[in-house]
Amino acid sequence: MAFLKPLNRPITDWHGRSVWLIGASSGIGLATAKALHAAGARVTVSARNAQLLQQFVDEHPGALAVTLDVSDSAAMVQACHKVKAEQGLDVVVYCAGYYQPLRATDYALEDMLRHQEVNYIGAARMLHVVLPTLLAQGAGHISLVASVAGFRGLPQSLAYGPTKAALINLAETLYYDLSPRGIGVSVVTPGFVATPLTSHNDFAMPALISPDTAAQEMLRGWAKGEFQIHFPKRFTRVLQLLRVLPYRWYFALVRRATGL
Repeated sequence: MAFLKPLNRPITDWHGRSVWLIGASSGIGLATAKALHAAGARVTVSARNAQLLQQFVDEHPGALAVTLDVSDSAAMVQACHKVKAEQGLDVVVYCAGYYQPLRATDYALEDMLRHQEVNYIGAARMLHVVLPTLLAQGAGHISLVASVAGFRGLPQSLAYGPTKAALINLAETLYYDLSPRGIGVSVVTPGFVATPLTSHNDFAMPALISPDTAAQEMLRGWAKGEFQIHFPKRFTRVLQLLRVLPYRWYFALVRRATGL
């Protein structure tokens, strides 16, 4: 039946496929880079920390490191030129992220803008440099790493949540435009993953998983041609359900669950 077909062309064979991971010096990005390299992909890793990138390249023959600050538009252009020239451009994964817990009672404009700059505007800069190539090819895939924090408003997520909601909306809108042109689009919405970002949390994180587990879930999602790749499902399915609740019920349930 047509409605059961994958929303994207499944990616099951990574051998020889060029993948550019932006935000790959630690956490989900690094674990995914390792998994893709093991699967046979030609991996390019980008982040601000040149030393960590070089360590990855030293341990993964054939990989390429391109130092990049996603808040620098000129650097994004230069990085894309280098990736295309040395590795090619088939799949782009935007997993750069910034997170600091924030509540309205401790509002900080600088934090709000920093989240926006890294989590969303950086993705917009990435699209600016990769879309012309992918459209000319009539093939490729763009994957944006968002979060379940983008589903609905959550306590302590005043700065982070809106940027991840924006990424989800961005991916949905990109899909309309790019899918008919042969370009896949996916959005990754993880629950809690043990990364340097989540280490800031001072509360118990239900269904916490490792970055390696997250990476394997992402590869499984791409292999199935999924648009939304969410995990761990024992947690994310509950939050999916909460998305459709009336606000009166939603606010009460979240306050009861978090105590905030």
